[in-house]
Amino acid sequence: MSPTMTIGDFSRATRLSAKALRFYHREGVLLPVAVDPGNGYRLYAPSQIDDAHVIRRLRALDVPVDTIREILGASTVARRTELITAHLDLLEARLAETLASVSATRALLAEPPASMPIEHRSLPPTLALVIRESIGLADLGGWYSGARAELEAVSLDPAVRATGPRGGLWSTELFVDEHGEAALFQPVAAAADEHGRPPGRLRLETLPPVDLAVAVHRGPDDLIGHTYGALGAHVAEHELGVPGPIRETYVTEPTSGSGDVVTEIGWPIFRVAR
Repeated sequence: MSPTMTIGDFSRATRLSAKALRFYHREGVLLPVAVDPGNGYRLYAPSQIDDAHVIRRLRALDVPVDTIREILGASTVARRTELITAHLDLLEARLAETLASVSATRALLAEPPASMPIEHRSLPPTLALVIRESIGLADLGGWYSGARAELEAVSLDPAVRATGPRGGLWSTELFVDEHGEAALFQPVAAAADEHGRPPGRLRLETLPPVDLAVAVHRGPDDLIGHTYGALGAHVAEHELGVPGPIRETYVTEPTSGSGDVVTEIGWPIFRVAR
């Protein structure tokens, strides 16, 4: 008969509590080799110790129980590695978000600048290739990445003559209601019917003229809230704000080879003097 261990001995050997072992039994993650029909005591095999150590380590990394079950039941090492790698990638993404939040919070604790230069800008009607959709705020990051990739791809067409940097339009509803219209655009010089219908989600539009109060943000997107706050306060105190989307212009983007990302933020206003 193969040797077995009581739940107490197995707990000491694996540093998993009896409560945890009973939980993993119920979840089908780590099954005892036998359960005494008389008293219900669980018995484990010494060969299960390694699996228990793996479970403890994975749970320390916040791997979900369902994923642990799949990892332990994987038929190949490649599949096991794939599952673990996917979770590690998720942890790294969360860590990056946490570090960005820490950086932003530290910046909030620092002394704010005495003032932020705000300029007035009157933009004429602008012909542009536009991707425009109604989205949820939680989906903004993924939507932005996909729309930007489409605009970058069409910009490689020599027939497309860009007349300025890319930009974004963000409706008030997107932030107030967590669902609203978002748009990315590329100003172009081509006539509407010169090259036929644009591919994919792209549409050729003429953006309407607009008067803006503009602030310039330099640095990562995680800290752009500071610039938004300063601009919003300025408009509230010195301008007559009007309904309409916030207009961002991406003067220097992260992929341009410069570490100094520059975004112009335009707040729609009603100008009474030029």
